[in-house]
Amino acid sequence: MNDTWNRFRRDKLAMAGLVIIAVFVIAAAAAPWLAPHNPSEQYFDGLTLEGSPLPPNARFWFGTDTNGRDQFSRLLFGAQTSLLIGIVANGLAVAVGTALGLLAGYLRGWWGASIMRFTDLMMAFPPLLLAIALAAILKPGISIIILVIALVNWVQIARVIYAETLALSEREYIEAARALGAGNGRILLRHLLPHLIPTVIVYATLGIATTVLLEAMLSFLGRGVQPPTPAWGMMIFESQSYFLNAPWLVFIPGAAILILALAFNLVGDGLRDALDPTQRGRS
Repeated sequence: MNDTWNRFRRDKLAMAGLVIIAVFVIAAAAAPWLAPHNPSEQYFDGLTLEGSPLPPNARFWFGTDTNGRDQFSRLLFGAQTSLLIGIVANGLAVAVGTALGLLAGYLRGWWGASIMRFTDLMMAFPPLLLAIALAAILKPGISIIILVIALVNWVQIARVIYAETLALSEREYIEAARALGAGNGRILLRHLLPHLIPTVIVYATLGIATTVLLEAMLSFLGRGVQPPTPAWGMMIFESQSYFLNAPWLVFIPGAAILILALAFNLVGDGLRDALDPTQRGRS
């Protein structure tokens, strides 16, 4: 563990990504105290006399949106939404994908083939279109969006875990465990799963970036988090008609999405190199 941490902290980009994530997490957790205004309140002096959003100023640090709400406060509370959905939805997707990939790779035969053919079927659908369809059928809400994203994103990790489980199942220590009378459950949990933990950790970290982007796209298309709950994708959607006159309304939440996704990618790459030094430089 110490060697892994030492390799990770020598990666300057990964450490920079970790610092950025920490800043976002702290800002999101402390949003009720850091936000200078109520993110849902429409201020009478939050618009110009012509009804246009205010640019950044001493009172509204990031300006106001099309409804006269404080953009900075909405950005902070939007971080809560993005991180919550990104971490929980991706965690659920990783858990489902790991379980199915592990079972398919170990059981093989009819059960394994059935699981992987279902995985192939799910992979045939474009993730964004499938997410939009599921979100349209189900009632919009944070819990539903988490479920929808998890249902879309589990297939990639399932494929990777399946391939690694197939290789591990041929190892001599697995045959020895069977010969000593170990049951399937013990072999799966005590002999196979621990060897897959590094892969799971890397994909769990990298997957958060994908999940954050997918949630933002769904919100932008009106199929994600619904108003008045702040969400970065919804903030861009609501402000797109003011792109030329008030570009900060689109640029600031867009930059937040980009920076957070990039940070998780940097940390994921750093973890991959730290957990498996032989893969360094092979991306």
